Amino acid sequence: MTQTLSPELEALIERVVERKLETSLDKRFGELQRQLAALEQRAAQRDAQGGVSERATILVFSGEMDPLMAAFIIASASIAMGLEVTMYFTFWGLNALRKGWTLKGKTLPEKMIAALLPKSVGRLATSRLNMGGIGPAFFKKVMDDNNVEDLPSLIEVARELGVRMVACEMTMGVMGIKREELVDWCDFGGAATYLEHAADSKLTLFI
Repeated sequence: MTQTLSPELEALIERVVERKLETSLDKRFGELQRQLAALEQRAAQRDAQGGVSERATILVFSGEMDPLMAAFIIASASIAMGLEVTMYFTFWGLNALRKGWTLKGKTLPEKMIAALLPKSVGRLATSRLNMGGIGPAFFKKVMDDNNVEDLPSLIEVARELGVRMVACEMTMGVMGIKREELVDWCDFGGAATYLEHAADSKLTLFI
């Protein structure tokens, strides 16, 4: 037998739910307002100082060998032009910072993702003409013939030039990547870290 709620009780429940939704939305909206206010304050300070900084910010989303090569070439060229460069790695782009992998301490979904991801930067596929896995070796031979550095070398060059590399902590959790699986010299941050740099950059790129 189904018990029917009285109209008064239904109305009370509806008001309680509405209040909870309003409180949640107000909280989120307030946080966004604080973040926007902080960005506006930094923008005002930047304008007072004469404009944007001599800085480049690159958001690296792609995880294949060739777009990552382009990202690191641009980063190094930007340093050579006198810009301060920050590369922010998120989702598949985190593969560029991997030095190994582990299943220890991971949940089942994280283990499944780890098993499907490349184990290191030297094992990344190409975005085109992967040819069943032989594409990277093929292109490495072509690059050697044309005196073009491979991806690990480009990463090391960028690091030596002073490019700052930041791993997104939120997407590390989504991808099941632990800190110990990434290179020792990278930094860690969240979306606010990226926005702080991008808002004060002369050049911003998404790769």
